[in-house]
Amino acid sequence: MTDREARFAEIQAKFLPEGLLERIRERASTYDRENRFFQEDFEELVEHGYLKLFVPEHLGGPGLGMNEVSRLQQVLAKAAPATALGINMHLVWTGVARALLERGDDSHEFVLEETAAGEVFAFGVSEPGNDLVLYGSTTEAIPTEDGGYRFTGKKIFTSLSPVWTRLGVHGLDSSDPEDKRVVYGFIERSEAGISVSEHWDPMGMRATQSRSTTLADVSMRADRVTRRIPDGITPDTLTFAINANFQLLIASVYTGLAARALELAAAALHNRKSLKHGKTYAELPEFRDRIADAAIDYESVPPQLDSYTRDFDDLVDYGAAWPRKFVGAKLRATEMARRVVEDAFRCAGGAGFDNGSEMNRLYRDALAGMFHPSGWDGARGLFAGAYLEE
Repeated sequence: MTDREARFAEIQAKFLPEGLLERIRERASTYDRENRFFQEDFEELVEHGYLKLFVPEHLGGPGLGMNEVSRLQQVLAKAAPATALGINMHLVWTGVARALLERGDDSHEFVLEETAAGEVFAFGVSEPGNDLVLYGSTTEAIPTEDGGYRFTGKKIFTSLSPVWTRLGVHGLDSSDPEDKRVVYGFIERSEAGISVSEHWDPMGMRATQSRSTTLADVSMRADRVTRRIPDGITPDTLTFAINANFQLLIASVYTGLAARALELAAAALHNRKSLKHGKTYAELPEFRDRIADAAIDYESVPPQLDSYTRDFDDLVDYGAAWPRKFVGAKLRATEMARRVVEDAFRCAGGAGFDNGSEMNRLYRDALAGMFHPSGWDGARGLFAGAYLEE
């Protein structure tokens, strides 16, 4: 075992010990069946310090980097993809704050300080019909005399809805029609005007409880306004950091999901026996080919994630190529996971079609990967432009 692997083994033993992973795996089917939040998982992860992974040592955290957090999220997702995806949205904001701090920007250091104090951050950026995502907003941000804002709009897929205490949001400040600004910052759960939908009945990733959040003239304090970026696709270190953490951590979750699907597929092939051939399915050439194809598909992704996350930690400057790396990693991982789970489903046979089976749940969870930005349509322009425009 290399020194690097030995260090990660110690990290995993501390933050995701085997006993905890087993309990999380055992609870996953109940959360899915009952369509309820992963409350017990959440409480145990908090107890183990998991929400503080990105918090630097000088603020009381372990000070892990993107690479180590990505690997932990893959491990957690093998046990319960929905739990990992829900926790992801808190880790995105703490990862953003850490990434900015390492690049000389302390505008989000309070996120790390409040995380160390036990606050839970959620991601309130997705909006109905907003295909500009980070670079525009349908939410209205009205400036106040004290330098703060009042936000009115609807945010969708707000994971951690039952437990978040801080919501990172953006909105459009149109007070100067000639200089519209996309405003970023954080609102507190205690503010008036916040309502969380009671409806959440999706096909997969049910335990995330990513309900819609409506903001009606909700106050954001001046000291929690972190950016005022020109409307439109304008480069900024904040959107860079959000893209990095969102895309790479999403990719990590679906990579872990695919790894678990392969484990289940292998177990199913060993347990199924062919009456016709008098052998296990693990010995039949066509099924060996099927799991081999899935494994080849899967095994190309973890090294890519490992490379990108290490380079991100090392502050490697890829310039304009970084967004393609972030988006490409996410697309490759989510599409790979869907293909791998489908192949694994075929290996499992009819038993996997039962609604109570883990394979069935993984299949439904994998489909959610299509709905996280960036999607294929948006990514094509990014990649085509890099190669076709002078």
